[in-house]
Amino acid sequence: MRRVTDGISGQGISRRALMRTGALGLASFGLARAGLAANELKVASIFATPIEEPWDHQIHVALQQAEKELGISYKWSEKVQAADFGRVIREYAGQGYDLILGDAFAAEREARRAAKAFPKVAFLFGSGAGPAEPNFAVFDNWIHEPAYLCGVIAGKLTKSNVIGAVAAMGIPEVNRLVNAFFAGAREVNPAIKKKVTFIGSFFDPPKAKEAAIAQIDRGVDLIYAERFGVIEAAAERKILAFSNMSDQASIAPDTVITGPVWNMYPTVQQAIKLVRAGVFTAQDYGDFSRMAKGGSSLAPYHAFEQKLPADVKDLVEKKKEEILAGTFRVDVDEATPTSD
Repeated sequence: MRRVTDGISGQGISRRALMRTGALGLASFGLARAGLAANELKVASIFATPIEEPWDHQIHVALQQAEKELGISYKWSEKVQAADFGRVIREYAGQGYDLILGDAFAAEREARRAAKAFPKVAFLFGSGAGPAEPNFAVFDNWIHEPAYLCGVIAGKLTKSNVIGAVAAMGIPEVNRLVNAFFAGAREVNPAIKKKVTFIGSFFDPPKAKEAAIAQIDRGVDLIYAERFGVIEAAAERKILAFSNMSDQASIAPDTVITGPVWNMYPTVQQAIKLVRAGVFTAQDYGDFSRMAKGGSSLAPYHAFEQKLPADVKDLVEKKKEEILAGTFRVDVDEATPTSD
């Protein structure tokens, strides 16, 4: 594992325009170097935010795992501003990288334009839009199912009947997680009232912490930490919290009950497999983030394994099994949530 230090720096930026576009048609292309040997596959990632930001961190962790288990060569750049995205992509492509991943979103046009210039390189980027011929595939973090399960726990445990969520911004990929959390809570407790705050950034822990404290002051007694900074506020004010995208119990073991975990490895594994076979396709890889594909899960309860009431754990387990069996589907609601 080698870290790229190309002098690019900057603050985290918004991931995508607020308007979703229609999905583009799927298209496939054959790599000129079909059948790449394991030690020949070069993979690069380009991140807009610092690597510790939850979204980018999970992609990075998956690629580190692929480096160990699949024998790829991996480099990355972080804190890349939108204006520099195209340049960094072209640098990697020009250096012979076979697969380039990233969190395009706000740099969507730059990423797609660069991909067109290198039709024999495979591209896989986070996007709310669709894939594009011949080589631009997309993914997203469809982890609303475990977010719903967290809501079930919150609805059962709340004493004030007021629960909250502090999130990045009101875009579809964030909205569906927050809405699923509240839907799970109201499924088991119709009296629930919700508080929602968007901080307008993907990485601003101090602002997220401040927003969480304001919610707690308004009666919130369980909170969904969609962004970093919220858990610290919950720990200070001694309320319970749910983490997001990774298992964050270590931040505050007596505060974090559980949380949705995004596992990008199934997505990364599939893309690498297809690149090596010379059959990488311009498709939507979003389905690989769902629970049934192993792309998302509920984090372990850790310290709460013995603290959670048995009936709550049993209910969550039942709902989880129904989701995995396909007999229960968590609604995808991407409307911007508001406080009650």
